[in-house]
Amino acid sequence: MQNTESEYRQVIQRCKDLFLKKNQDYGTAWRILRLPSITDQIFIKAQRIRTLQETGVSLVGEGIEPEFVGIINYCVMALIQIQLTGNTVVGNDIPTSELEKLYDAEIGRVIDLLFAKNHDYGEAWRDMRVSSMTDIILMKLLRTKQIEDNQGTTLVSEGVEANYMDMINYAVFCLIKLSDADILSGQQK
Repeated sequence: MQNTESEYRQVIQRCKDLFLKKNQDYGTAWRILRLPSITDQIFIKAQRIRTLQETGVSLVGEGIEPEFVGIINYCVMALIQIQLTGNTVVGNDIPTSELEKLYDAEIGRVIDLLFAKNHDYGEAWRDMRVSSMTDIILMKLLRTKQIEDNQGTTLVSEGVEANYMDMINYAVFCLIKLSDADILSGQQK
């Protein structure tokens, strides 16, 4: 588990660095997005990953790793939007220092969930295929879209927040596995 925490934090740091750099370029323009729009952005990224996994061909020259990073960062945006519901001010950027605190707070909640689930499931994700985790992310997106279409009402299921958190964890696991595969293939050369 100690190795998992270290690997996890390295992936999140990479994602956070990109998130904050994009904030310097674009500000918090994403704050105008409603949750279903963020969900659709995540869906686009997950669907592209699946297409690349199935075809092995990228016509725009980017692989799947940047898409997993995008999934993580869009999920964090969604979690921040949920926390700031009713506080959306279009055209009024969140200062970078405040945005970083919001990012860290949401990731802190997600890491707590990771530790609980990783304990109970015994790091089963390490024996899963990246393609299977991609499919699980897509399934969670379809669930999220259904919950959104039902105006957030569920009978027995977790809400959208839990799905965003799970998608972050699966995307991080995929990036860890892809990084491990890159290291192994480099050692075999």
